[in-house]
Amino acid sequence: MNQNRLPLLRALSLAGLSLVPFAVGAQEAAETPTLDPGDTAWMLTATALVLFMTIPGLALFYGGMVRAKNVLSVLMQCFAITGLVSIMWVVFGYSLAFDTTGMEQGVVNLHSFVGGLSRAFMAGLTRESLVGTIPESVFATFQMTFAIITPALIVGAFAERMKFSAMLLFSAVWLTIVYLPIAHMVWGGDGALMWDWGVLDFAGGTVVHINAGIAGFVACLVLGKRKGYPTTAMPPHNLTYTLIGASMLWVGWFGFNAGSAVAADDSAGMAMLTTQVATASAALAWMFAEWLSHGKPSVLGIASGAVAGLVAVTPASGTCGPMGALLLGLISGALCFLASTRLKRALGYDDSLDVFGVHAVGGLVGAILTGLFADVSFGGAGLAEGMTIGGQLWIQIKGALFTVIYTGVLSFIILKVIDILIGLRVSEEEETQGLDISLHDERGYNL
Repeated sequence: MNQNRLPLLRALSLAGLSLVPFAVGAQEAAETPTLDPGDTAWMLTATALVLFMTIPGLALFYGGMVRAKNVLSVLMQCFAITGLVSIMWVVFGYSLAFDTTGMEQGVVNLHSFVGGLSRAFMAGLTRESLVGTIPESVFATFQMTFAIITPALIVGAFAERMKFSAMLLFSAVWLTIVYLPIAHMVWGGDGALMWDWGVLDFAGGTVVHINAGIAGFVACLVLGKRKGYPTTAMPPHNLTYTLIGASMLWVGWFGFNAGSAVAADDSAGMAMLTTQVATASAALAWMFAEWLSHGKPSVLGIASGAVAGLVAVTPASGTCGPMGALLLGLISGALCFLASTRLKRALGYDDSLDVFGVHAVGGLVGAILTGLFADVSFGGAGLAEGMTIGGQLWIQIKGALFTVIYTGVLSFIILKVIDILIGLRVSEEEETQGLDISLHDERGYNL
């Protein structure tokens, strides 16, 4: 491991399978890791909280924002992705993300970009195997929930117009060749590309949010606009669902961020505090920006602002302090509001549920400013020895740009190939009828 990053290990506790062996080796510690019941109990709880974010949290958040004739289709997509990714994860996903075979610090090879298959079908995982002080089974399930929510986030960008079969195929292929390599490059430990660069991403600003946000943006461009957009009004059918879903996301996100400490320790405690502060400030920033712009604050606005804050603080939650989180929330709330309203109208793209405006923009803001707010002058945990704010900011920018390009190009290719093979979009008649009836022969509301 890069010796300059050792002072950050306790604060970061990055969630990578190779973290503990490398950190211990670098510090020449001879102790054998032992199971800690407290850490294990917390990580079991955190894992359940992150799964709770997708079903029912994200499903309700998105489901309330679409038109009534499409609500079941969104719920179905989130639920089906949860099942699909869970199986893919145990078959090969965990291995491709966290297998460290053939990796060496400073050596760029295939395994710098993606793990091997030596852990496929969870080979080597036993009741006794540990990652740090928790069972490897718990760590693997925790990381599975991250893999589940990331493609589910993309659903919001193409809501109301993609075939269910195309959505399943896209999610499976995208997870394999986009999500898993990015997760490995950021969290894989010594020898992984962005880990060796020194990119700080505590809980998934690049891996989850930039990744999903850019993929969603590409998807909505490739599919084209919904019929009637933007001249036909397409208001949310049930903002009660949306606010309930946003509230579930807010609560579940403590598992997402504080759980990424992979221990019940001071790092988890600070991640919990910074998550709360950033979310609250972003919700208020969006609310007041909307109030000034449109004359009235809205439930949809404050809920979207809260999610923007959650997104932005995700990569910084383990390294920033409370005041850094406050500023990060204010910045992300305002910028995501502008991206989801003025930028969207100016460019004319049909991102149904503002995946780009919230997740890509919020993820970029958080990923880059992590390099600023980690510094002790902003109350953060401190940069690595010898690292300047400017140097860390450049590393964060480089990691974010790499993710944007990698995800954008590959997402475009995947979508185009699927369109050739089976077609991406439902027919005009099916879109008019609504996906609930046309794709699932069910209705999510009473006439």
